[in-house]
Amino acid sequence: MIAVTGTDPSSPSRSTLGTTAPAAWSVHHDAPDWSSSGSYENNDPMSVVELENVTRRYQVGSGIVTALEDVTLAVDAGEFVVVLGPSGSGKTTLLNMIGALDVPTSGHIRIAGREITGAGRQELAAYRRATVGFIFQTFNLFPALTAVENVQFGIDVGGRSDDRDLAAQVLGTVGLGDRLHHFTNQLSGGEQQRVAIARALATGSPVLLADEPTGELDFRTGVQILDLLRRQADDGSTVIVVTHNREISRAADRVVELSGGRLVHDGPPDGGRVPLPELTW
Repeated sequence: MIAVTGTDPSSPSRSTLGTTAPAAWSVHHDAPDWSSSGSYENNDPMSVVELENVTRRYQVGSGIVTALEDVTLAVDAGEFVVVLGPSGSGKTTLLNMIGALDVPTSGHIRIAGREITGAGRQELAAYRRATVGFIFQTFNLFPALTAVENVQFGIDVGGRSDDRDLAAQVLGTVGLGDRLHHFTNQLSGGEQQRVAIARALATGSPVLLADEPTGELDFRTGVQILDLLRRQADDGSTVIVVTHNREISRAADRVVELSGGRLVHDGPPDGGRVPLPELTW
């Protein structure tokens, strides 16, 4: 796993609520974890992702829309968490908060004990590159690049690996070994989604955020992708999956439900976690 460290040797403790921007984030390939200086550590008892009383409001015309309301949530290393909720419940906004694609109106967000609330653009961009792998619902692939080039781009931006065969290898794991040199307009919707998933997996990020990762996939391929995500969690990554498909939540360690921007449930799946082969949809 890639380690991410800050240039500042000091780091706020878990209880710190200050909004001071963190030191710049950088990637270190020769260290396996974050330390108290800001690095990610698999055996650290502190939660990797922490949201405390996070609220996000938007101005829409003359009115105010509340996307998230006073959400407090902590997710540990190695957890596979599924976030459920209907359209408009705040699921994607929650992912955007954790991934630093958006900022809260109020509240605090800490990653491995370090406050990212109030950080500047450069710090947040470095944090995203070094720490978070995204699987976007809209794929966000580059149409001028082939499948393997799209995955390689993600690897290069994150500075993850010098292995030039890695992109092809990961595409092979998602069943696209014969589509390496196809452009996005030559791929089906499901194939494009798998390219986006491969790009996120190839970065080896300690935090993996997936927005409806099985939405365009048939059942068999969807289960294969969930198995890959499950393995990431088993290897120590923090995996958070947003979906409207309640069946997927049965394979999670925890299920978080949102309604109207509020967290209304946080606990294990009803009946306990089941093996992936028992899922049906």
